[in-house]
Amino acid sequence: MASDYLLEMEGVSKRFSGVKALNNVEFRVKSGEVHALIGENGAGKSTLIKILSGIHKMDTGTICFNGSKVIIQSPRHAQQLGIATVHQELNLFPALSVSENIFIGRLPRKKSGIVDWHLLKKETEKLFNKLGIEIDPTTTVESLGVAEKQLVEIARALSQGAKLVIMDEPTSSLSQGEAERLFKIITALKANGITFIYVTHKLEELFQIADRITVFRDGCYIKTKEIADCSYQELVELMVGRELTSLFPKVQVELGEPVFKVNNLSRNKEIENVSFSIRRGEILGISGLVGAGRTELARCLFGVTLPTNGEIYMNEKQLTIKKPLDAIKQGICLVPEDRKNQGLVLKMSVQKNISLSILSMFRKTFGFIDGHKESATVQDAVAQLKIKTPSVEQLVGNLSGGNQQKVVFAKEFLADPQLLILDEPTRGVDVGAKAEIHRLIGNFVKKGGSVLMISSELPEIMGMSDRILVMSKGKIVKEFQRSEATQEKILEYAL
Repeated sequence: MASDYLLEMEGVSKRFSGVKALNNVEFRVKSGEVHALIGENGAGKSTLIKILSGIHKMDTGTICFNGSKVIIQSPRHAQQLGIATVHQELNLFPALSVSENIFIGRLPRKKSGIVDWHLLKKETEKLFNKLGIEIDPTTTVESLGVAEKQLVEIARALSQGAKLVIMDEPTSSLSQGEAERLFKIITALKANGITFIYVTHKLEELFQIADRITVFRDGCYIKTKEIADCSYQELVELMVGRELTSLFPKVQVELGEPVFKVNNLSRNKEIENVSFSIRRGEILGISGLVGAGRTELARCLFGVTLPTNGEIYMNEKQLTIKKPLDAIKQGICLVPEDRKNQGLVLKMSVQKNISLSILSMFRKTFGFIDGHKESATVQDAVAQLKIKTPSVEQLVGNLSGGNQQKVVFAKEFLADPQLLILDEPTRGVDVGAKAEIHRLIGNFVKKGGSVLMISSELPEIMGMSDRILVMSKGKIVKEFQRSEATQEKILEYAL
């Protein structure tokens, strides 16, 4: 093995229930680099990460790490080798302190066996000083933001002597400022010899942080390139296997009369005197930093939480929305930002998830469900939305992120809404699925629907919206027409 490679994988394959998740792939990472691993959902990235993390065992292939041939037996074995993974769903103990989370299982003790709390705090502070992290070691993890929790995960990995840190979608829930801070820490650690595997769907990030990229597609290795030799368009084409002409296929729709209005909506200090209207066929984008009140607004409009003041109108009729079912009956549907916890029942089938909120459509005499009608309706929705699933009986938890998101869309579309509220509609999905979801949104407004779209991705907001509202600290601080908006102007008001 070449001396400049920390990790070298060759001929690695893995099957699940007869389906090849990885097919004879290769993957090589140099010491002290940030190596991006990209591909569409279902490309095999997660399977490779889980093999390196010791969660799955490969069926065939070889792994050389730090100059030695290894077979990674378990997560603890991976940790002992010097491989640490910071997962998208952070693996911390919320009720414990930052120090306890970092040194869990290795707490320093006095001769009496009692935990040496003074030494624990001192060791944590020493580690944080080295990393440039400013967090109180005695703070409980549950009181931290997502960005700070990620730093705690990284600190824990390095305290265990990690040589290779795998980061899975590390900026999916971070603001732009928090992401920039994370990049600075990664760059500093790289200068000190730490190697990173960086997995993301946000391709624009790669040009800031990555040295090289490897592309997987459909479980197969495609190519490894220096990031300096790549363009955004080339990365997209390598991932999807075809030219993707437009990521934001904006459909030109003649806008109708206002159909949805909000007057002076407030909820405690989360939302303050928010007013706006949406026209028929319009996509109204809402931009702002994490914590600006965007999700709180969406949940309030849908009846998940209740406003303390304000009025909501649909077709000039004032609405009383006390729960989500009230919103659905009035023609309002929500695609939530957290599909796994708020949009889907992962241990139920694709069919049950799609039909769950519209079972009344299939009710026969005496309350029985017409299974044939339900199945036919769901099959048609799966075909129209191009959901990739072996069958409608497949557990939705087994689908890729992009296809899970399409299941959420199918469920909402079948409810035949007038207004579709989208909270981060393409978070955590690959570039191909993202283009497909944008196409679905375009078709919806073309048929006369209206959309309120919340997104942290400025290119998405600017590419899809007819108008853009900017929120900050619970208030709408600026409105832009599509032709006026620039990323710089939006960020200026968001900040």
